[in-house]
Amino acid sequence: MTEFPWSPVPDVALVQRHFSKEHIEDVAGEVRKELARVGLAGRVKAGQRIAITAGSRGVSNIALIIKTIADELKKLDAKPFIVPAMGSHGGATPHGQTELIAEYGITEEAMGVPILSSLETVVIGRNPSGVLVHMDRNAHDADGVIVVGRIKNHTNFRAPIESGLCKMMAIGLGKQRGAESVHSGDLAEDVPEAARVMIGTGKIILGVGMVENAYHKTCKVAAAPPEKIHETDRECLVLASRLLPRVPFEELGVLVVDEIGKNISGSGMDYNIIGMWRRTAMPPFTPMYHRIVVLNVTPESHGNCIGVGAADFVTRKLVNQFDAKKTYWNSITANGFGGVKIPFTLETDVEAVGVAWKSAERLGKPGLVRIKNTMELGEFWVTADLLDQLQGNPEYEVLRPVGPMPKDEAGNLLWD
Repeated sequence: MTEFPWSPVPDVALVQRHFSKEHIEDVAGEVRKELARVGLAGRVKAGQRIAITAGSRGVSNIALIIKTIADELKKLDAKPFIVPAMGSHGGATPHGQTELIAEYGITEEAMGVPILSSLETVVIGRNPSGVLVHMDRNAHDADGVIVVGRIKNHTNFRAPIESGLCKMMAIGLGKQRGAESVHSGDLAEDVPEAARVMIGTGKIILGVGMVENAYHKTCKVAAAPPEKIHETDRECLVLASRLLPRVPFEELGVLVVDEIGKNISGSGMDYNIIGMWRRTAMPPFTPMYHRIVVLNVTPESHGNCIGVGAADFVTRKLVNQFDAKKTYWNSITANGFGGVKIPFTLETDVEAVGVAWKSAERLGKPGLVRIKNTMELGEFWVTADLLDQLQGNPEYEVLRPVGPMPKDEAGNLLWD
């Protein structure tokens, strides 16, 4: 065991939180209905080449949604194809971006349409603050573009428009150069204004946005003509904010996060969950989680450990997977470097949590919660002192009473 000051991992209970489960049963049917509502047939002519965007996030039903859009275009005798729209993700290479969307089931074979992946862009103008706006060359050369993306809270700023269709245009379709350009200024202003520049080219024919519930099931699909994309982003963000799951405590001694990853959040961990102040160093300093421990990185991240710097303690197994090239490219593009710094590193899960727990005890800040990641908050482990605060609330169900945290002989913490 480590020579550093540590305390045994405290006993915990496994708790389930019951969020709203309302969702769309027939997602493909809802997509077809929305496309008909906004008059897809009147916006596309036979023979036109139409690009459909595919992002890098783990969006529920994304392959089904994109295939449905492609199929509807083919019914109109259009020629759809898919372009990865993910800024610098995938190691800022065409092959890496194609590989990323393939992990979500978006392949030429599955979609029945070509995938054209390139980092080449066309500069289409400047937004009012002077930021250069780039557009994926393949999308620019198409007769039209349908922008597809999830609408949700951004992990870096608060504004009426955050992460959604405007971001998919400004940053996703901007590829590495465009993403870097937009990140050089004020995202809250530059993202929607860069999107207006792209819409002004006449290339964007539709946006198709989705909102997910706390269980990551599609609960809303909203298609919008180009002139209503900003309005759709704003309206859907209100719903997404209301549905965003959170850890149910404003202050903790220790938050243990089993995994970070690009498929979880663009920042590896969602700062809306762990505290925006950890990114901005500015108030409000809530929620206040005095020590954060991260145990691992998802396989889907391929070594991109962006967000690791938001932790206080990590494990050797996480650091051993750190791919500097992928992580640093992401950091350079976003023009933020705090999230790639390697924190205090311990050899095992048990040691990392034990040192963090001892540190929190010295601060006089008890209370530990362990979550799978910042996207999956339906179940969590919690110490007895915090469990008492949840008693009597019908949203919470104790699945396993207070007892030792599950672990193996190698010092890995287990979930079950």
